[in-house]
Amino acid sequence: MGERPRLLLLLPSTTYRAAAFVEAARRLDVPLTVATDHDSVFAVSRPDGLVTLDFARRDRAVEQARAFAASRPVAAVVGVDDDTAVLASAIASGLGLPANPIEATLAARDKHLQRVAMAGAGVPVPSFALHDMTEDAPEVARATTYPCVLKPLCLSASRGVIRADTPEGFVAAHALLARVLGEAGASRYLVEDFVPGPEVALEGLLDGGELRTLALFDKPDPLDGPYFEETIYVTPSRLPAAAQRALAGCAARAARALGLASGPVHVELRYNDRGPWLIELGARPIGGRCSAVLRFDLGDGAGAHSLEELLLMHALGLAVPAVEREPAAAGVMMIPVPGSGVLRSVAGVDAARSVPGVEAVAITAHPGQRLVPPPGGARYPGFIFARGGSPEEVEAALRRAHALLRFDVAANEG
Repeated sequence: MGERPRLLLLLPSTTYRAAAFVEAARRLDVPLTVATDHDSVFAVSRPDGLVTLDFARRDRAVEQARAFAASRPVAAVVGVDDDTAVLASAIASGLGLPANPIEATLAARDKHLQRVAMAGAGVPVPSFALHDMTEDAPEVARATTYPCVLKPLCLSASRGVIRADTPEGFVAAHALLARVLGEAGASRYLVEDFVPGPEVALEGLLDGGELRTLALFDKPDPLDGPYFEETIYVTPSRLPAAAQRALAGCAARAARALGLASGPVHVELRYNDRGPWLIELGARPIGGRCSAVLRFDLGDGAGAHSLEELLLMHALGLAVPAVEREPAAAGVMMIPVPGSGVLRSVAGVDAARSVPGVEAVAITAHPGQRLVPPPGGARYPGFIFARGGSPEEVEAALRRAHALLRFDVAANEG
């Protein structure tokens, strides 16, 4: 018999997602090869389990993946973030496997391409304009309506996203954004109308172009600026059922507008008296460690399944007839960056873990690590997870646990 077709998982070296996806493949008994963007000494001893691809050069990575698959059949290719979603489409196409069109994943990666496609399809998005850092900031500011939001085209975790309420505020925001874009080697940015109203996140799965909503998260902390650091996600949503249907419908229209047909989507939306507004859509699952908040019953009698298991089953074409999120309310707090500087220590972790309803407190920052708050930072110092009988209970548990944490940050070190 030939070798069982395997799953090729694209994992950047900086991702939090490795352990969850590797465990999902183990639970599903799926042969797995992890593709990374850096050479590893383990690749020699584990040629089936680890391969290095040139993530920065798409055509080269496709060639490398073809060479690997020539002797080790690949059944599916999965990316875990915005960049690897694009690469996964290219590799899958190169291997003759089902995949989203690369143009669709590229549009999902670029906020301007998103806006153009969605506006053209009638998806409600804020008014927007594309600019370059070489343009005169005061001149752009005078031509802008307020309040507005400046944002990079391809950065994640709200990095570089800044609200301005006046021309003077625009110029100040432009100076901050210039530093962020300079570090990223980019120069173009969007200026768009600020959309008021509560923000939600929809976690979904596309199958044959149809969107299945897996969870709708409320974001109970107002995201009104000037920066947009996300904190708490809680599901199920407390919005009225009609609003939830409208939000899901808007997300589905947005995915169709981009040409996405299969795989995970993470969608940020707002809702106000004019209905739903599409803020951003990623052709990827929820980021960081936040996926641990989701558990599903797939109707197979095997108990709770992770989001990663569900995504791997879908990628491999395995039947998933029923998907029900667990009945309990659940939430995660992306712990806000406590200040700019070098982390010395974190106290109160055990006390936070003892709060009723809290399942885990994961401090991912380490002593000696430099913490960077918004708008320049892109990494949280940790995560808090909770479950309970209602969204209100979960939110309260997250806030109580966070209040017990004490971060010692040396502002002037390093």
